[in-house]
Amino acid sequence: MKPFSVSTPEGTKDLLYSDCLARRGVQAALGSLFRRRGYSEIITPEVEYYDLFLQSGNPLPQEAMRKLVDQSGKILVMRPDNTAPIARICASRLQSANLPLRLYYSQTVFRSGSANRGRNSEIAQCGVELIGAPGRRADLEMVATAVQALEACGVSDFRIELGHAGFFRALAAQLDLDEEAYERLRGAVEGKNFASLEELLDSYGKLPAAAALRKLSMLFGGAEVLDEARSLFDGGEAREALDLLAWLYKELSAAGMENRVQFDLGLVHQLEYYTGVVFRGYAAGAGSVVLSGGRYDNLMASFGRPAPATGFAVDVDAVAGCLAPPEPPVPDTVVHYAPECLRGALRLADSMPPGACQLSPYENPEESVALAGEKGAKCVVFLDNGTVREVKL
Repeated sequence: MKPFSVSTPEGTKDLLYSDCLARRGVQAALGSLFRRRGYSEIITPEVEYYDLFLQSGNPLPQEAMRKLVDQSGKILVMRPDNTAPIARICASRLQSANLPLRLYYSQTVFRSGSANRGRNSEIAQCGVELIGAPGRRADLEMVATAVQALEACGVSDFRIELGHAGFFRALAAQLDLDEEAYERLRGAVEGKNFASLEELLDSYGKLPAAAALRKLSMLFGGAEVLDEARSLFDGGEAREALDLLAWLYKELSAAGMENRVQFDLGLVHQLEYYTGVVFRGYAAGAGSVVLSGGRYDNLMASFGRPAPATGFAVDVDAVAGCLAPPEPPVPDTVVHYAPECLRGALRLADSMPPGACQLSPYENPEESVALAGEKGAKCVVFLDNGTVREVKL
């Protein structure tokens, strides 16, 4: 008989045994940390109205969203992002709740299209949102929690790279750019496309902001990066951004996290969404970013409840892929039980570590022994009318 060979849709995959254990282990570690830090779990629908993400100014392109149509003709999307639905809840069902709100989630986002080609379309995320907390102490807590999140998962070799949306904006504001040129400039900095960057800045000569923008993509590394940035441009909003980053580094260093934190002033991803500190997490063994977040103070206002906010999301499977894969448990014991002995068999199974014991589905003792051999078990326990007999294999 020809084996069944229908594959899963593009961007999706089955998770078996070790993969499931790894995902659940990361989710459990993150959930435990977030609860200890005072965050409460929230779950949003997997399907939302498309208009929600238009209203929120969500940075995802249209083609990255999986669209559906309901019976009334309204356009729906499979949840492409966790933050906007949580903002919706904070402005509606939690409208009377006192700020700040500490919320965490563990759920899947769905993305597709050319913007997501070659990557998973179903992304398991765990993350936190701190709604209604302004200022640098909230930023400090968020970055520190991001560091602890990766440590809690067991990732040993990782770094968190910090940037600030205000630094790029301060530089770009010195140039007379229309919206299209601004986006091209942002894309050139983010993509480290130096040829395109030089073409865009050629007409601005040696203007200090233009000189700084030419080097922005190369301003990454340790605390010395901030000094170099000051030497290039240190006016207004740019100075405030650099001062905040320097303060964060000082506080994180005092907490023993200096070896986990670096800077990347060319970190300008999704710039119109973020308003302040932005950060990404990278881990050895992962082919992409494992953690991403930052401050987004304008989102809540689009839902009618203005409030500052910051948060981050962890790519659960990307983090799990950095860790040694756990081995599924192998049963040590198979229990063969006689009629009316189910209660004793269940008690015996429950007294052992998870996965260490299995009940035999067979009525014939020889079949139970054969099953134990196939499973690699070390013994078979026979229960019959209150008697217990153990046979070593």
